[in-house]
Amino acid sequence: MLQVAYDGTDYHGFALQDNVPTIEGELNRVISDLEGRQIEVIGASRTDAGVHAKKNIAVYDSFMNIEPEKVSGALNARLPDDIRIRGSFGVRDDFHPRKCSCIKTYVYTIINDRYDIPTRSRYACFVPVPLDAGKMDEGSKALLGEHDFKSFCSVHTQAESTVRTVTDIGVERRENEIVICVKGTGFLYNMVRIIAGTLIEVGRGKIQPGEVKEILDAADRRKAGPTAKPRGLCLEDIRFMDEDHTGEPI
Repeated sequence: MLQVAYDGTDYHGFALQDNVPTIEGELNRVISDLEGRQIEVIGASRTDAGVHAKKNIAVYDSFMNIEPEKVSGALNARLPDDIRIRGSFGVRDDFHPRKCSCIKTYVYTIINDRYDIPTRSRYACFVPVPLDAGKMDEGSKALLGEHDFKSFCSVHTQAESTVRTVTDIGVERRENEIVICVKGTGFLYNMVRIIAGTLIEVGRGKIQPGEVKEILDAADRRKAGPTAKPRGLCLEDIRFMDEDHTGEPI
């Protein structure tokens, strides 16, 4: 198991695609080089193009006689600077990161000021219009629990069901930044970015906090706000419910 962190700015998402750079493509390339045979990783979360991660999870079958904890250093020596393995360790042969119960934590960051901040512009969405973080937080609470999130899902989703569970959500202001934190057992295509875009509209006064539940109940993508820019979104954590595979070294 690999704990993978990356700056997603220059990548077309995590999942492998032809003729464009992806996180999975880079991992496959360097691991195959290290192992001396073709290797394909399995990722826990297929983040969108431009989205970042502090802790995504990837697993693969290794054929090397090397201590798992030393794999991270060997891979980091081969990876580009915007991808890093923060930890590596052994797991059971039957472990599959997308078939285990887990809690994923996403954070969406907004620069809410007169001007953007160049040192933050790759990692935060810039909104110059004053936002009311209190109303955003109030509106977000309608999304807690198990619901049909069709209103907060891209129309291009291939998911069989749009029912998902949000276990925790909140919005807070930190000086000139507003941070939206969403935790859940799984997310639909663009779901967190549409939630962020909708809550930004709440903060602007375009949508009232009480209307978020109406948008959710409508099960209609056209009722929700725009899809917020990918640069503000980061996958912060993945925590597996299996006691042997929390996402931390055993």
